[in-house]
Amino acid sequence: MAEQAAEHRARRLWRAVEPYHAVVYFAPESQAACTDLGTRGYWMSYFALRAAPLGAAPPEVIAALFYGFAPRLVARAVPDTWKVASPERFLAVRLEAVDAALHRLLGGDVLRSAEMAEAADLAREAALAAPTAGRALGAANAALPWPEPPHLVLWHAQTVLREQRGDGHVAALLTAELDPVESLALFAADIAMDGGWMRTRRGWSDDEWAAGVDRLVDRGLLGADATLTAPGRAVRAAVEERTDTLADAAVAALGDARAARLTELVEPVVRAIVAGDGFMRDNPMGLAPLPTVTTPA
Repeated sequence: MAEQAAEHRARRLWRAVEPYHAVVYFAPESQAACTDLGTRGYWMSYFALRAAPLGAAPPEVIAALFYGFAPRLVARAVPDTWKVASPERFLAVRLEAVDAALHRLLGGDVLRSAEMAEAADLAREAALAAPTAGRALGAANAALPWPEPPHLVLWHAQTVLREQRGDGHVAALLTAELDPVESLALFAADIAMDGGWMRTRRGWSDDEWAAGVDRLVDRGLLGADATLTAPGRAVRAAVEERTDTLADAAVAALGDARAARLTELVEPVVRAIVAGDGFMRDNPMGLAPLPTVTTPA
């Protein structure tokens, strides 16, 4: 309980709502829809769906903004993906796929409920309050037209909020002088994630990963056995603290009580998504959904 109480409110809201957004990457409807368009493999659809708000961006821009991915992994998918379909078509497909996934996972009654409408209104207010100056992915998603059904309003709002948060996280990593490989290796060590799995997931070679670990050892952030040192833990804490601070304006616009209400509203929805395998439990974000909310009698 003490650990939960100390958690920054921006982090708590992100953990609460992010699995609702993540169905676009983890539920099968998105992959199936992109395959029908003509994409090949998971990463081609991933980069198309996530980067589409930027327009037909080249791989160099996408790799720069997404930060953690090896440029060659991006280049294997982009720009070929824009030959399959336009960014505008992928934007339509991702909303259609999310709509289908949420209907399957939650059912029409939940999607049409008063609770869903309330959650959508709160999330939209937070997203509209999120600053986008200097935040390319957040701004690109914020510039898109809002969908109409409340369940898609909630999804779009969280998309804006999570990309805006991610832009701030990249700024925090740059301030900490952590390059993409170093940031991933330090993160994996911090949360006891398999570094080899993370390396593979983000497309880096063994040599690139080993060189990044060596740089962290030289800085004293990892020990000789690649475990996190006290200075490394401090750098990780500073990065996450800055990320939360830079994401806080949206939560401040709601206020603590209404942010807590949004968390309460999405909890049973996210629980159903996780139970329906619409969310990858072992994910590269290291994200664990919030535990079940209990309301005092």
